[in-house]
Amino acid sequence: MDAGIIVQVVLLLVGFVFLIKGSDFFVDGASSIASILKIPTVIVGLTIVAFGTSAPEAAVSITSSLTGSNAMAVSNVIGSNLFNMLMVIGVSALLGDLLMEKKVLDKDLPFLVGITVLWAVFIIIGWNITNIEGIILLIILIAYIAYLVRDSRKSSDANEVEKPKLTLPKSIIFMLVGLAGIILGGDLVVDSASAIAIALGMSETLVGLTIVAIGTSLPELVTSLTALKKGENQLVIGNVIGSNIFNILFVLGASSAISAIPLDSSLLIDVVFMLAITVLCFIFGKTQEKYDKKEGIILVTLFVVYMAFAILRN
Repeated sequence: MDAGIIVQVVLLLVGFVFLIKGSDFFVDGASSIASILKIPTVIVGLTIVAFGTSAPEAAVSITSSLTGSNAMAVSNVIGSNLFNMLMVIGVSALLGDLLMEKKVLDKDLPFLVGITVLWAVFIIIGWNITNIEGIILLIILIAYIAYLVRDSRKSSDANEVEKPKLTLPKSIIFMLVGLAGIILGGDLVVDSASAIAIALGMSETLVGLTIVAIGTSLPELVTSLTALKKGENQLVIGNVIGSNIFNILFVLGASSAISAIPLDSSLLIDVVFMLAITVLCFIFGKTQEKYDKKEGIILVTLFVVYMAFAILRN
């Protein structure tokens, strides 16, 4: 094996270590802050944790947009959102039932479906995402965050963490250290995996849909599995929904606001598939208000099928 590839494999493994430990620290800090400030756990998942674990997607897509790698910027978001719904929810559901709050089913998940449809419409209209459309996505994100904050203050029966595990200063330190580990780990994983993939002759779109998307979504997977181990089931669902909302509204919004993103028509299949999976997850949730092993098997299987299709197509 080439010495350069061996170095990249080592960096890949180091990146995984940073991701795992960083996510562990981040969840502990976020959960404690939620308890101290009496913020519902699901709100923390939809905002702080989701935004923090989506930082690698933002960094990759915005950088790609600035450097003209439009295929990477868009395919990264598509692949990341699919990984979140199919693998993060799927694997978590295989390990234990994921119960869903009525608010998430009635408001947050339908909102995710709505903005996914809006984004798909933007793409189909002109095969690009213009600066104006990017600004619209950012405005919607600001309005959504404002709604979450106001709604959490009015909630009388919100799910709260009973007792903080850390003091406020220590919680903040844990979150900052954890976030640094997540971002550094994500960068190492993406850079090294991309280098390995490109050395093997993969296209930019395929790298974005697979290696980069999976690499930038590993924080969501590790954070969700860590939360699941700690019994924070609502953090898992909130993290996935919040991350996908963040990816569409902020990552794509900021990227296209900076520089309009023209798209390849070949991505239409991926956009439609992402929309279909988002609707499927909504149907699964509405049917029994939870994700169990049956749904977990279906979602993980769909991910494997999609990856096989993406690789064979490219």
